[in-house]
Amino acid sequence: MGLFDNFFSKKKDEPQYDSTNIRVQDLDVGFVFEYDLSTWEVQAVYEYDWGDDYFTHEFKISNGEKTLFLSLEEDDEVILSLSNKIKVKALGDEVLQKLMSTQKPPEKLTFEGSEYLLEEESPGYFNDLSKGSEAWEEFIAWDYTDQSGDKLITIEQWGEKEFEASSGKFINVYEISSILPASKD
Repeated sequence: MGLFDNFFSKKKDEPQYDSTNIRVQDLDVGFVFEYDLSTWEVQAVYEYDWGDDYFTHEFKISNGEKTLFLSLEEDDEVILSLSNKIKVKALGDEVLQKLMSTQKPPEKLTFEGSEYLLEEESPGYFNDLSKGSEAWEEFIAWDYTDQSGDKLITIEQWGEKEFEASSGKFINVYEISSILPASKD
């Protein structure tokens, strides 16, 4: 180690983002931002490993009245979706029955008057980064979108008989604004 190594190296407490230009990709626990005329706080950060070195992130956010999930995918562009948890039974009894008996989802489903078509099946691994562990859980997700391509439904299977679902919509990056880092206590 040289004499100046410590002097020129970054401190561990320094942020991992450009504090003059915080982007949605920089969100972390405690960050706040504006969306849809409301202030939201990031409560948890989740990471998904889809294989082939492809990862996505999800942020559990709350504005004090509602809790939502903001998903972030970086491919050729940043893709954001905002969703809330729903009961799988809200998608119809036949959906859960089909999943339980055949382990395959229906090709289409109807929810709140909209028809959704199965887009993709994605096996992956989940990690709650907020807990600071490397405990990855295996799961499978089925993504549906409506004809407009604006709304989505995701069904996830965790283990043999545990299913979760969420309903949401795609949003634009510019809809997230005034991002501020967590306050240091």
